[in-house]
Formats: sequence, C-alpha cells, structure tokens
Amino acid sequence: MKFAICNELYQDWPHERAFAHAAELGYQGIEIAPFTLAESVYDISGSQRQNLRELADSLEMEIIGLHWLLAKTNGLHLTTSDRQVRRRTADYLGELARLCDDLGGEVMVFGSPPQRNLLEGVTPEQGFDYAVEVFTEIAPVLEDRGVTLALEPLGPEEGDFMLTAESAIDIAKAVGSSNVKLHLDVKAMSTEEKTIPSIIEDSQDWLVHFHANDPNRRGPGMGEVDFEPIFAALDKAKYDGWISVEVFDYEPGIDVLAGDSIRYMQGLI
Repeated sequence: MKFAICNELYQDWPHERAFAHAAELGYQGIEIAPFTLAESVYDISGSQRQNLRELADSLEMEIIGLHWLLAKTNGLHLTTSDRQVRRRTADYLGELARLCDDLGGEVMVFGSPPQRNLLEGVTPEQGFDYAVEVFTEIAPVLEDRGVTLALEPLGPEEGDFMLTAESAIDIAKAVGSSNVKLHLDVKAMSTEEKTIPSIIEDSQDWLVHFHANDPNRRGPGMGEVDFEPIFAALDKAKYDGWISVEVFDYEPGIDVLAGDSIRYMQGLI
C-alpha cells in the first residue's frame, strides 16, 4: 500500500518544509488542495507548477493529484440550472486537470459539497443530469492529460447530492469515460447503511482513490473506526492505488496528526 497525505494539513507551512516533513515520516505522496497554491487555478504559473514537481522529485515523493477542487472558488457550481455557470465550472475543472498533469498527478477527487449541492428549485434528477453534462464536457481533457476524476460520495452532514458510493457510480456510468471513476472516504462511508468493507467490495471495479480518516475528523487510528478490516477489504479487492490521509480537525497538531496516522497504518500492514 502507498501512503500519501493531503497538504492543507500543513496550513501556513512553506511547501518545502511541508513536503520534507511528510517525506521524513514515510509518506510517499502529497495530495494538493489547489487553494493552498492560489485563489484561482488560472493564477498558478507554469514555473510554480514546475517548481513544485521538482520539489517532490528532490525528496523522492510524488504529487499524486488534487482534491478540494472547487473549494474557496466563486461563481462555480456543478448542479446549477444556469448553463453558463456549468460551462465555467467545466472550464475550471479542465484547467485543474492540466494542473494535475503538470504536477505529475493522475487523480482529482471531486468532493466540494458547497459547489455541488442542489440549489433551490433543482430536483435530484436534474442535478444528476447537470453533473453528467459537466463531467462529460471535461472528459476529453481528462483523457488527453491522463488524469482520472474520482467522484467522492459524502455523508448527509455535508449536503444532499451524491451521498453514497452507488450514486457516484451511477453518475460515472452515465458519463461513460474510463477517466471518471470513484473515490472512497472512510469518514463519509461511515454514514452509509452498508459496512465499509461491503462498500469496498461492491465498488471495487470503480475505485481509484482512497482517503483514510475517522468520523471524528482526525486521522486513521485516532477514533472509533478499526482500519484492519478496511485494509483487508482493500487487499482482497486488489486495490493498488494511494491511501491518502485527510483530516479536518487540526487541534492535535501537525506532528501528531501526520505522524500517528502513518505509524498506525504501517502497523496494520
């Protein structure tokens, strides 16, 4: 199993310090939240992209991809009835795919609940159609750049659209591109009726990326969830992608969150 960590955990640390800290702990990859680089993806220069990739290379790490794709953006939305907004959103996601490839990454996790939840007057069926339209529109860019968009189901506390692995797979099927697949997150899966190992088993043909965390919003092993059967299910499914640590509660501190998470996962394998 390959372990990565999401870079927003490092908050205001310079990228050089953050990448080096993760590498020292044993992480092989870094997952980037675009808002940690600039307010807009269009503001991330070619030289900035090259420098980040060279930084990771110098530490024998990989920038594995992007997540929080639309976080902290304005005027973008996946399921709006406004065609022009959907078009701008597709264009923005296309540029994120180019950024991902420029950094050496291969996967983009589409979570971003505020920018995907159903707006007033939009039915679930319409939201489905709008999402399929946007993802279909960017599929050629994904395929050209060799980047996979991984759709992330999120629990009901996050919103009201794409709440289960099955619903995300339904959207991916409707798009019909081999570059639109599924991402699974332990915190989110904990809200489903099915057990996490069952979700992994049922979704294994679509699964391309995985986030390790706990419903308490901290890292793996820092809450109630036992990851041993989860890792066993991933192994049984022959999952060979990244397991990336994503946390939301930073109170324990960077050293504890990053260090304890990887030590716990390494202990399981």
